[in-house]
Amino acid sequence: MKNIKVDIDADAKAEIIDALHQSLAETSIATLKSQTFHWNVKGMSFGALHPLFEEIYTDHFGAQDVLAERIKALDGHADGRYAEFLKRSSINESDGKLSAEAMVETLKSDQEKLSTTLRQVAELADKHGDIVTNDMAIGRAEAHDKFAWMLRAHLTE
Repeated sequence: MKNIKVDIDADAKAEIIDALHQSLAETSIATLKSQTFHWNVKGMSFGALHPLFEEIYTDHFGAQDVLAERIKALDGHADGRYAEFLKRSSINESDGKLSAEAMVETLKSDQEKLSTTLRQVAELADKHGDIVTNDMAIGRAEAHDKFAWMLRAHLTE
């Protein structure tokens, strides 16, 4: 099998890889946070939130692999250290000691941040003619938009 060379300028690749690392960091922190909330949610909304939080962290766990593999396809190094993720991420950790409503509000905000980050990746990739990263980022932004909507539906107006 022949190796496929991604035909993108080296500087553009570096920019895209950096943006993908940002997405990977934020996705990884959001994965662990939603799993922490899955373990610790309680109250009358437990029955609805426990499986929703599991759906979110399961999705995000798979997304980490997709993001890291795209970094590798662009000849980058996928750094998987949580210390690095925490330095880069605009999403913060949580110990899970929150009310169910605060958990939902926090995860909703995280999904909106992830969507914004992935939209920026998509725009950057489009600017540099990287249609594969663009398509992947749009798909991920769509997933985060859906989770944000699902979480908003749990909040009272």
